[in-house]
Amino acid sequence: MELQNKTIELTKHLDKLKSHYLNNDKPENKKDRDLFTFIKQQTTPVYHLIQEWEVEATSFVKQRDVSVHPQQVVSTSENMELLLMHSYYIDVKKKRYMELNHSVLYVFDLLLNDINAKLENSN
Repeated sequence: MELQNKTIELTKHLDKLKSHYLNNDKPENKKDRDLFTFIKQQTTPVYHLIQEWEVEATSFVKQRDVSVHPQQVVSTSENMELLLMHSYYIDVKKKRYMELNHSVLYVFDLLLNDINAKLENSN
């Protein structure tokens, strides 16, 4: 299932972003053009993946017999985008970053459980 693969891929990105946040220093100059170009190159494919995931996840959860609500999909997409930027600019406190991270991971896990349950029921 495509949604399952995208969710797993985003979970891997989430782990990499967290590692980047925890293991790198805050950039000296956030307005540095080279930094912006680097971040844009790193984040653009992930942004596209988040957008695709949101469309597919919204469609999936509207089937009603799942544990994820459509608004959770929207919030998770927004939070993942925030994490994408915070991971490179390192501009939020660790506690806030970890709250966002756990929130996104929680919804990804719920969604994967729902997908797996649907796959088992269809067999």
